[in-house]
Amino acid sequence: MSKISKEKQDKIMSNILATLYERSPRALFITEISRVQARDEEFIKDLLISLKKKGLVEEVKKNPKGVPYIKRKRWKLTDQAYLIYRNNQHN
Repeated sequence: MSKISKEKQDKIMSNILATLYERSPRALFITEISRVQARDEEFIKDLLISLKKKGLVEEVKKNPKGVPYIKRKRWKLTDQAYLIYRNNQHN
């Protein structure tokens, strides 16, 4: 992935989750997430894939009209991750 330490990667992933939570239910493109995080798009994509494997985020493969994206995808929190995040924010 990158030469960034595991601790820093975890922190950035946490920030990505917070960004997706703040913008929920709107799904974001990688370019939007990378702009907020001030990180390279490929790096953010790798982290999003890691978060997807953990079941925390999911890809949105179609636009709001149901037309599949050809080259890009949007990302959002899974429903379960959203509920966990929301419950932790209120404690």
